[in-house]
Amino acid sequence: MKALQNIALSMLDLVAVREGGTVADALAISLRTAQHAERLGFARYWLAEHHNMPGIASSATAVLIGYIAAGTHTLRVGSGGVMLPNHAPLVVAEAFGTLAELYPGRIDLGLGRAPGTDQTTMRALRRERTETADDFPQDVAELQRLLAPAQPGQRLIAMPGAGTNVPIWLLGSSLFSARLAAERGLPYAFASHFAPRFLLQALSVYRQNFRPSATLAQPYAVVAVPLIAAPTDEEAEYLASSTYQRVLGILRGDRRGLQPPIENFAAQLQPQERAAIDDFLAAGVIGGPDTVRQGLSALAQATDADEFMLVCDVFDPALRLRSMDIAAAARTS
Repeated sequence: MKALQNIALSMLDLVAVREGGTVADALAISLRTAQHAERLGFARYWLAEHHNMPGIASSATAVLIGYIAAGTHTLRVGSGGVMLPNHAPLVVAEAFGTLAELYPGRIDLGLGRAPGTDQTTMRALRRERTETADDFPQDVAELQRLLAPAQPGQRLIAMPGAGTNVPIWLLGSSLFSARLAAERGLPYAFASHFAPRFLLQALSVYRQNFRPSATLAQPYAVVAVPLIAAPTDEEAEYLASSTYQRVLGILRGDRRGLQPPIENFAAQLQPQERAAIDDFLAAGVIGGPDTVRQGLSALAQATDADEFMLVCDVFDPALRLRSMDIAAAARTS
């Protein structure tokens, strides 16, 4: 099992629009957060594709990746993920091929199998196209071909894209993508920041079935971790009430902006509401420095992850950066 200090740290950003703030504010906060992650030595900074959600501003994921990459220097920047059922593989290959030419060696292409939105919005994105999540393995294979060096006689060439070999990651919250990532010899990231139930089972399936490839000689697993850190457990719990409100909103279908924290919010919840939030955030680490170190260490022991990808929804952007500081310190202490 890996010790915590041997696990890389990264960041997944949903680009939350805060209550009282604007989309422009959210984008600027994301850039500052990515710059801070780079200063802390984080491995990568990913942005998640979502649509038709008033509180999330990361729908144009490739555009945002370019924005973050332009404002940083060494940090890998990518998608966590592009929801492939929404896009033709050629369009994705050209977008990420362009990014790879602009920022060589720094772009990741994480792919998700779900649409990342509701059925009405998915139809609006795809129009007359009829592909579904069931086409995901074929779409991944097509993307791999389009990003590889063009072969003699190849009629469909992504330009830009061909020969960039943008690293492809598979993302998932079930066993399907774990099996596919293992079969293709690709790195795998589990979405335990919102669906932790199958985390350990998916990692086991991935590692047991992994086939080495030209891309990857051995399994590489990323675990997404909801993280709220503060100088004390009590303050962290207070700050986490913004995340609790967001989760409750998701469960109720109420997609508003990220809300400011509320004192004793958890105590005001019905038992079933608290249980639902606890289930959603079962992989979360919330607390002061000692609690964070113990929580991340326990997760490292349980998962043997190669990398933790932190999801840190703190309302105050400065306190979000402080959470990242505490996590980075926990890893080195």
